[in-house]
Amino acid sequence: MGFNPNNMQKMMKQVQKMQADMARVQEELRTETVEVESGGVVKAVFNGHGDIESITIDPQAVDPSDVEMLQDLILTAVREGQKKAQELASSRLAAVTGNMNIPGMPGLF
Repeated sequence: MGFNPNNMQKMMKQVQKMQADMARVQEELRTETVEVESGGVVKAVFNGHGDIESITIDPQAVDPSDVEMLQDLILTAVREGQKKAQELASSRLAAVTGNMNIPGMPGLF
């Protein structure tokens, strides 16, 4: 088997296309959102990069005598939202990479 410059060019074009597709998907993830709810009173919205876009708290959840419960609900919503955002990003990027494990590929989070 000898070196074939045509194969190398073809492979380089595929790599360049994959890089462009990955950049496109990462940009799209900035505008895609996931929404989670915790305890029916805390709602959090995240973009596809895991950044919190908004948190909404039902006023009935604000009980001065039980602030710990509200804190737990917020923490649960944040953790679940980040998890869902990461799953969204992973699935979108897997569609581009064909689930290839690319060493050195930076993560989103």
